[in-house]
Amino acid sequence: MARVDFVAGTAPPLRIWPTWNKLYWQTGPVAVFLLSLFVIPVVMLLGLSFLDDRSLPSLEHYQRLIEVPLYGKVLLTTIKVAFYTTLLCVVGAYPVAYLLSISRGSTRNWLIILVLMPFWTSFLVRAFAWIVLLGRKGAVNQILLAMGIVDAPLQLIYNFAGVMIGMTHALMPLAILTLLAVMEGIDPNLPKAAATMGAKGGTRFWRIYFPLTMPGVASAALLVFITSLGFFITPALLGGPHDTMIVQLIIFQIREVLNWQFAGAIGVLLVITFMAIFLVYDRIFGLSVIGGSAQQARVPAKRSSIRGWAVLAGNAITSVLANLTDAAIYALTILKQGEKNRGRRTRIGLYAACTFVLAFLALPTLFVLPVSFTSEAFLTWPPKLFSLQWYQLVLDSPVWLGAAARSFMVALVAATIAMLFAVPCAFALARDNFAAKPALFGLVVAPMIVPNIFIAVGLFFLFSRIGIAGTTFAVVLGHTVIVIPYIVITVLAVIKGYDRNLDYAAATMGASGMQTFHRVTFPLIRSGIIASFMFAFIISFDELTIALFVTGGRITTLPKLMYEDALLSVSPRLAAVASLLLVFMSIIIVVSELIRRKGGYRHGQN
Repeated sequence: MARVDFVAGTAPPLRIWPTWNKLYWQTGPVAVFLLSLFVIPVVMLLGLSFLDDRSLPSLEHYQRLIEVPLYGKVLLTTIKVAFYTTLLCVVGAYPVAYLLSISRGSTRNWLIILVLMPFWTSFLVRAFAWIVLLGRKGAVNQILLAMGIVDAPLQLIYNFAGVMIGMTHALMPLAILTLLAVMEGIDPNLPKAAATMGAKGGTRFWRIYFPLTMPGVASAALLVFITSLGFFITPALLGGPHDTMIVQLIIFQIREVLNWQFAGAIGVLLVITFMAIFLVYDRIFGLSVIGGSAQQARVPAKRSSIRGWAVLAGNAITSVLANLTDAAIYALTILKQGEKNRGRRTRIGLYAACTFVLAFLALPTLFVLPVSFTSEAFLTWPPKLFSLQWYQLVLDSPVWLGAAARSFMVALVAATIAMLFAVPCAFALARDNFAAKPALFGLVVAPMIVPNIFIAVGLFFLFSRIGIAGTTFAVVLGHTVIVIPYIVITVLAVIKGYDRNLDYAAATMGASGMQTFHRVTFPLIRSGIIASFMFAFIISFDELTIALFVTGGRITTLPKLMYEDALLSVSPRLAAVASLLLVFMSIIIVVSELIRRKGGYRHGQN
């Protein structure tokens, strides 16, 4: 039986369209856009870190970073939080993504709704929901005390555990949808073929299926990790004094101390740290895992020694896990005296794990719903039902309705523009080898690395000079910069799992490049394209940092209005807004899924 490498290789590159003409229009627009609206503003802002208070060249801010131990400790805390968040998200997301990949019809639709529930609720509302759920007088402690499990309330938040709960809850959907996009492209006949050759269940999973999902695992891990580095709302609300993230220091220096130079120095430190981590990541997995660099992955001379050792270690680990899993399955089979119910027990285990993860994802959002109908003026549990006053207050307010309409329009336009830029770029990164490929990939993912606060303030400086600050158009441009990396990484993961032999077959039968893409490639990767668009739309809809600065106080978006309302007083009105968003987004997701499935059915009929 052929062995599948832990760091999977890919097929040779396929040339269907003229290389250079295709490359220019695929990569040029996104490169120009990001250079103009990301690199220039951020470089201008970070350049302040090399100036003193008299605007003279100086390294005094970096000297302060080295001399004060606090900043090093906060940086290590940030890396630790990002690492454990990534680990928990990927481990929890894997079984759910697998269940989604094998589910069909209405079951799949409901599962996707449960997965995306955290996305449809504002970060602020989610964080406060966890405070009410896990606080000393929250629902969880009340239940534990009533059941006699504990004698005193547990400290579940305002510590590292609270940060892990909040961040894992917020970022696990990213990992699930990234893994799902890859799992949907795996041929289900491969494990079956291994079974006919005598491979047991553990071997089929760890030696065949799991290596094929490695592009999704690597992409999901990178996506969650670099997103975690820029988090500040959840750690600020759910963490303690020892759980401060480095972005919180940056925001403090800008908004409270007005020390732009030192804030820039902290930002440079964060960027350098991530680039060092990313270099190690690239040495282990290679850009081929994310960028689809097939040729580089196949040339031994270009493989780093770290990557070679990683392949050997990965294959050894999967071999051991396969043997252990086979032994465990055999032991359970002996205990149960037969193999007839083995498949049923496996499904029960999968359903149990997925039920736990889905309940974790849906719980805070479902908690918000009953609170929105309370007759009291404060968020309490259990709520005193029943009143529609908070919904009426929101729906009768032109301010709230205007902010919601603006956020929807901004998210729709930003996601559409980002798709036009990012999807062609993802194809170029996945299927072409060119000298500037590493630089282009670094440029595309950079907006995920640099804290949004720098992008927001840099854009505010730039837009103020050209006279568009405080406009909806400026917010659209800022959100487009933010969401492009998410689309590129998601689409790259999809293309990585796509069998290019199908394109070869179409080309040998006389199909042109456009015909091959329209009739073969796109229908097979459509689910990943839709998932990437939903990524972009939801991330833009819930983006707060850009709106805080780029709007200049002239206009407001729904997240900004919710943030300002939460600062004044946290009332059930926020729960009512979150509930309305939940219903609205549920309709959008169900409709898009129905359109996707209908399109796939028509393609199959053709």
